[in-house]
Amino acid sequence: MRRAQPLKLSTLTAALVLVTSALWPMAASAGLFDDEEARKAIVDLRSRFEQSQRAAQTEENERKALAGVVAEQAEQINVLKRSLLDLNGQMETLRTEIAKLRGADEQLAQGNKDLARELADLQRKYKDMVATIDDRIRRLEPQRVSLDGKDAVVDAPEKKAYDEAIGILRKGEFANAATALAAFQKRFPSSAYNGHVQYWLGNALYGKGEVKEAMAIFRTLVTSTPDHPRASEALLALANCQIELKDSKGARKTLEELIANYPQSEAAQSGRERIKQLK
Repeated sequence: MRRAQPLKLSTLTAALVLVTSALWPMAASAGLFDDEEARKAIVDLRSRFEQSQRAAQTEENERKALAGVVAEQAEQINVLKRSLLDLNGQMETLRTEIAKLRGADEQLAQGNKDLARELADLQRKYKDMVATIDDRIRRLEPQRVSLDGKDAVVDAPEKKAYDEAIGILRKGEFANAATALAAFQKRFPSSAYNGHVQYWLGNALYGKGEVKEAMAIFRTLVTSTPDHPRASEALLALANCQIELKDSKGARKTLEELIANYPQSEAAQSGRERIKQLK
């Protein structure tokens, strides 16, 4: 409900004057009121005027009180606005910090991935390096080999040189094989391969047409190491060389030596067949 507006003091005074003016002609002209009635009218009018003043004062006090409440509320609203602004600023700062932390976390995660990849690369390189070193060590370490059923220990370079020379001989490159085998004898004079090297060197020389040189190699093998596993085969190869040179007498003598000294060998069996074919 809307509150009535208070009457101003000037308005009340004017109203009192009008009322007094209105009463005065009536008293004078009509004689309706005596002094007592006039006094009561004035008292009543004054009482109304005082009530109006008190009502106006009360209204003014209420208006001031309301204005104070409104001002206090406005101040509280301003404080609240300032608090909200501060809070918004803090939230914006927090958002910025969170964004920075997220960026740093992403960089850290990427850095961890890079480190993990680098570590994996290093581990792989380390394994490759260890494998390479182990392979080199194995190549340099003495190795156990089987030579016609007999075990022997040779150095890695010896085995490599021997395998390479035999590989050349198997290809039918007799000249190159003879060179490689002769070089092996000079490089490794005490090698466990030497008896085999002599035997294959004789074959290489025979293959390249140097029959007499081959015969000398075969005879050296039989003379120097008669118990060598290839000695019987060397005698058979020697007899074949003699047959090729038309030395039937020498071939027969060599075959008889073969049969007498190595009767149980496969070479001796072949020698017996050859003797039958000799004239």
